[in-house]
Amino acid sequence: MTDEIRELDAFLDDAYDGQERLSSADLQRRAIAADLPALALTRVDALPEGEYAQDEAAEALRALEI
Repeated sequence: MTDEIRELDAFLDDAYDGQERLSSADLQRRAIAADLPALALTRVDALPEGEYAQDEAAEALRALEI
């Protein structure tokens, strides 16, 4: 597991604390607020529009070709 994936997993753990689903826009706003590194932020920005459970978001972020 790369450092970027670990960082994204930690970000998702924080973002989903007490939340069942988040929209891609919510994740983008939280990623900016969390001051994620540029590559991780690019990955979050590339998520297709929609709502995601934490496991769905993690899978989608890993699947993106950045």
